[in-house]
Amino acid sequence: MNTSTIQIANAPCSWGVLEFELEGKSMGYEQVLDEIAQTGYSGTELGDWGFMPTDPGSLRSEIESRRLELLGAFVPVALAYESAHDAGIEAALRTAGLMHAAGYSDAFIVLADNNGNIDFRTNNAGRIKQKHSLAEDSMKTFGRGAEKIASAVKDHYGMRTVFHHHCAGYIETPWEIEAFLSVTDPSLIGLCFDTGHFQFGGGKDPVEFMTKHWDRIWHVHFKDFSPEVAMIGAANNWDYFRSVKQGVFCELGKGVVSFKAIRDLLRDKKYKGWIVVEQDVLPGMGEPAKCAEQNRRYLKSIGL
Repeated sequence: MNTSTIQIANAPCSWGVLEFELEGKSMGYEQVLDEIAQTGYSGTELGDWGFMPTDPGSLRSEIESRRLELLGAFVPVALAYESAHDAGIEAALRTAGLMHAAGYSDAFIVLADNNGNIDFRTNNAGRIKQKHSLAEDSMKTFGRGAEKIASAVKDHYGMRTVFHHHCAGYIETPWEIEAFLSVTDPSLIGLCFDTGHFQFGGGKDPVEFMTKHWDRIWHVHFKDFSPEVAMIGAANNWDYFRSVKQGVFCELGKGVVSFKAIRDLLRDKKYKGWIVVEQDVLPGMGEPAKCAEQNRRYLKSIGL
């Protein structure tokens, strides 16, 4: 029996709708939304710009007709480069404006690096060392860009921004996440804590990290991680996409992420936000609805 007040969502990336330029065709938004609802989830995120309707009324109708909520939208920006900041502000405002006009003013801008477009980071995801991290000046540039975007979104729409740490980008490892948090205003930008990316990026204890940085965690993504796949990937120098295709982010409960302990922490902290399940499925890979159903079943088995 589900005794939790925390609500559970899924995201279009679990159906192959990702922010990357990849071969293969992802399914249409109608099928994705249908299957999110049919497999027992109560909310979703927006997906790539243009995947769902960009007319506010149409977007609201599609979400409401399936009794779902819209929780946020992923906005990738190459934040390490000041030249990308203005375009990032424009993209975030366009996305926030759509969600706000559709009636989802509580939704987050889920800001991220331009993941998958930095060759070294993409080719070495899960194997990043201290020497590979951004220099202090570059990290400050990164943080300034994130703050400018979050400020614009807040000023124009009164909406909040969270940053999503992510493998194959410049904020992957625990020390990089902490460096980002240290150069950004805690009242302006929070963290979208992703369990799978945290552990693939070298994190050992998500509960310890979440407890330490609890005030910055405004949004939570549940993703599992297979260290066995990561070890094979490391031995064969797989890039990020090969690791994902081989199942480094496995079904919930089949990897090593301590979801029960995280559940207990969320309850202890009286977390009132959402949990968004993500199991990245590249186009043509697996059966997304079946995975989503099994992931929802697993969460119900632990009381979520």
